[in-house]
Amino acid sequence: MRPESGIAVSVRNIEKRFGDFVAVNRISFEVARGRIFGFLGPNGAGKSTTIRMLCGILSPSGGSGQVAGMDIRAQSEGIKAQIGYMSQKFSLYEDLTVEENIDFFSGIYAIASARKQARKDWVLRMAGLTEHRGRMTATLSSGWKQRLALGCAVLHEPPIVFLDEPTSGVDPISRRKFWDLIYEMAGAGVTVFVTTHYMDEAEYCDELVLIYRGEIIASGAPDELKHGHMRDAVIDVRCDRPQDAMDFLQDLEGVQETALFGHGLHVVARMEDTICARVETALREHGFAPQRVERIVPSLEDVFVSLVEAHDRGLAAVEPAT
Repeated sequence: MRPESGIAVSVRNIEKRFGDFVAVNRISFEVARGRIFGFLGPNGAGKSTTIRMLCGILSPSGGSGQVAGMDIRAQSEGIKAQIGYMSQKFSLYEDLTVEENIDFFSGIYAIASARKQARKDWVLRMAGLTEHRGRMTATLSSGWKQRLALGCAVLHEPPIVFLDEPTSGVDPISRRKFWDLIYEMAGAGVTVFVTTHYMDEAEYCDELVLIYRGEIIASGAPDELKHGHMRDAVIDVRCDRPQDAMDFLQDLEGVQETALFGHGLHVVARMEDTICARVETALREHGFAPQRVERIVPSLEDVFVSLVEAHDRGLAAVEPAT
């Protein structure tokens, strides 16, 4: 694959084993240049392991992959010069000042002397730390730390940036500001590969891959996933005593899953014309006083939970047979 092909990352049947444990199980996907690509899944799904293989930090146990046109096995050092990487654990030196951290990473990336000051000023402005350049990094808020870490990761202006759970532990306002920065980078043509377990963050991505237990269970744009991967109906329910109603509806014929959602419930049920009417009637007859029973477009959380449940049901059906 040539770098000009329009594909920033390409993976074919890549896997990673640690002894008998399969962390990543023969997954394949592509990431187009200049896109925000989301790798969505719960903790332990294989997201970080995959991103470390793509960054040349871990060697795959099988399969192949290319990043920026370079082979992840044979050209891992070349890949490192073409990417920015930000891990989920804060990776800067807290006993250095903001400016000292930037200077340190400028040296690591061998940024030319003529460019160092301009790049430092850009990071300080981007992170909102121009007036705090002399502060010890340990004293910064979590949001400032994350923006500083992002700035240091892209000091060398890489065409591809890998962000591994970048907003973990960050407050909602700081998370939104961080995503504004991601949009700015993508608008400038940078490919952003981001792992997350936050469903609301997944909505910001151009493309998504949903990974669970090391396997890809769905992929596509957020709207495609919400409209094309739910064979069941999702019903928004508002009623009295939603916790008790959830347990009650779980046993209603046609209902697959129930879950608390805000002040109400989301009910996943077989696609039937009469399902909403049957749910409303059952709730009313058993004293739950329904105020709203309405079919809705599923959220990404609904889609993901439904796919995970289907995956686990499939495993449960196979295990007794084997």
